[in-house]
Amino acid sequence: MSSKRARRLTRRAMSPASALSLVGSRQPSIANAMRAPQITARPGKFGRMWLKLRVHLDAARRAPRAYLTALLSRFRGKRLRARAQFAPLLGLSPLAYRLWQVSDASGDTIPDIDDINRTGPTFVALIDVATSRAGLDQTLRSLAAEGVPALCVGRSAGTTMADAAQQIDWSSGPWLMPITAGDVLANGAANAYRHAAAGATTQIIYADDDLLDAVGRRAVPHFKPDWNDELFRHFDYLTGACIVRADPADFETTAGDTAMANLVTSAIRGGDPIHVRQVLHHRRTRPRPRILAALDLTGVSLPPVSVIIPTRNRHDLLETCLRGLARTEYPEFEVIVVDNDSDDPATLAYFAGLDPARYRILRHRGAFNFSEINNRAVDAANGRLLCLLNNDVEMLEPGWLATLARQAQRDDVGAVGARLLYPDGRVQHAGVILGVGGAAAHAHRLLHPKEEGYFRRHALPQFVSAVTGACLVVLRDRFLAVGGFDAHNFAVAFNDVDLCLRLNSRGWRTLYEPRATLIHHESVSRGFDRDPVDAARLVAEVAALKALWGTGDMVDPFHHPALSPFSERFVLRV
Repeated sequence: MSSKRARRLTRRAMSPASALSLVGSRQPSIANAMRAPQITARPGKFGRMWLKLRVHLDAARRAPRAYLTALLSRFRGKRLRARAQFAPLLGLSPLAYRLWQVSDASGDTIPDIDDINRTGPTFVALIDVATSRAGLDQTLRSLAAEGVPALCVGRSAGTTMADAAQQIDWSSGPWLMPITAGDVLANGAANAYRHAAAGATTQIIYADDDLLDAVGRRAVPHFKPDWNDELFRHFDYLTGACIVRADPADFETTAGDTAMANLVTSAIRGGDPIHVRQVLHHRRTRPRPRILAALDLTGVSLPPVSVIIPTRNRHDLLETCLRGLARTEYPEFEVIVVDNDSDDPATLAYFAGLDPARYRILRHRGAFNFSEINNRAVDAANGRLLCLLNNDVEMLEPGWLATLARQAQRDDVGAVGARLLYPDGRVQHAGVILGVGGAAAHAHRLLHPKEEGYFRRHALPQFVSAVTGACLVVLRDRFLAVGGFDAHNFAVAFNDVDLCLRLNSRGWRTLYEPRATLIHHESVSRGFDRDPVDAARLVAEVAALKALWGTGDMVDPFHHPALSPFSERFVLRV
C-alpha cells in the first residue's frame, strides 16, 4: 500500500463520517503493538513452485513413511489413492494456508477495495471493547476502508447496547456487524456482504475467517459448514464473523460481556443464516467449542427398541456385542439376530444356547445383502425405534442406546449415528461426508478423540449428511416411510448413505451424536471387497450413488470447497 493511500485511509478512519460514536480515548501505544494483517503477495510461477516444494518437504519431514507410501502410489499410477494419501500430509503443513492463499486455484474472489460498489444495504459495526481496546485503531481503519461506520460498545468504552441503539439510524434498515477490537475485515468484505444481503429474507449472514498471529500473518483458517444449528449449540462459529438484522427491542435484552453473542442468537430466530464461503474476517481470537455435557435424559420417555444384528459365523464377535447389550441401560428392547448362512459348528452351538426369551434368531439364506437382511428384520420387529447394529460393535458404556434413542425422537431428526472408534482408539466414524473420493467417506477418520482435529468437530453433536449403518437409530415409521434400504442398488455399500439422504429429503435430518461412543471392529466378520466379484459390485454401487445423488462432483454442505475432496480429515485443498 502506498504512503499516500495509507494517509487517505487513516483520515477516513478518524473522520466523524466514518464512526457514529467513538466512545472514550484511543490508546495508540496498545494499538501499535497489534500488527496489521500482512497481505500475502501473489508470487510468480517459480515462487509458487518453491512454496509447493516446501510444503512437500515439510510433509515428508513430519511423516516420512506415509509420504513415501503416497509417493509410491503416485509412481504406480494409482492417482486417486495417491491423492487421498497426500491430502492430509500436505493439508496439515504449517505452510499449507500460505500456499492456499497464493495458489491460482484458490485466488481471492473478493474485489479490490477500489472496485467496491458502495450501494445497497447499509452497515453499522458494533465494536466489542468489553474486555480490551487493544488493536482498536486497526479495526477502525479497516472498517473505514470498507465504508462501514462504527460504534464502540462495552465496559472499556462505557457504552451499553441500549446506548448504542439510540445512536443508530434505524430508518435505513441497517445490517449490524458485531466485531471485536483488534479484528479487521478483508479487502472488499463489505461488498461481499452487500451481494449476499441483496434480497435476503434471513436476519443473519456469516462468513469464513482466519486468525492473525503476533506479527500480523494470517493463519488457522476456519472454513465453516453451511448453517448447522445443532453444531451451533456447542460451538459459536458466527459471533464476530457475521452481519445481523435487529431492531431496538433486541438491544434491551442484550447486556454484559455476552451482548454480541446474545444479539446473534436473537437474529437466528429470524430464519436459517446464509453462509458466504469466503474469508471476510481476520481475527485475534475466536470463541471455543463448549465442553460437552452428557445429554439430559431426565423425564424423557424412551420407547421400545428393536436391535437388529446381521451376522455370519464369528460367534466370538457376536458374543462381545451381545454382552455389551446385556449391560446396556434401557427400559425395553428386543434383540433380533439375523443369521446369514452361518456354517461354523461353534457358532451354531452358540445360537442354540441363546435364551429365546431375550434373543430372536432370524434365518436369512443367500448371498450377503445388508439392505435385504435389515429390511426383512424390520418387517419382523416390534419396537417403535430401530437400532441397526453390526455384529462387530463393542459397547464402552451402558447409556449409549438411551442417548441415541433420545435424539431419534426429535421431530426434525431421521437417522442418528454414534461415534465409532477403531480398537486402537482412533476415530473410525464421526459422520459421513459426501463427495470425498467421488462418493462418500467417514469424517475425521484416524483422528484420536483427544486431538483438536478440525475445531473439535469430531467431538461435537451436529447435523451431517449421513451416518453409518454400523450403529444407526431411527424411528421405525420413518424408516418405512422412505421405503427402507435400497436392496437393488446398494446391497452392501452406501445403503446407509442413501437411506439418510432419502430421510433428509423428507425433512428428517441426520444427526451425529458423539456422546454415544462405541468400538467398531470394521468388517472383521465379512471381510473387505478385494475379490473381483465384490470389487465389481462396489464399482456399481459407487456409480449408483453418483447417479442418484450427484456425489461425484458435489461439495457436502457441512464440508467446504476449500477443504480437500480427497481426505476425511478436513484439511486444506492445496
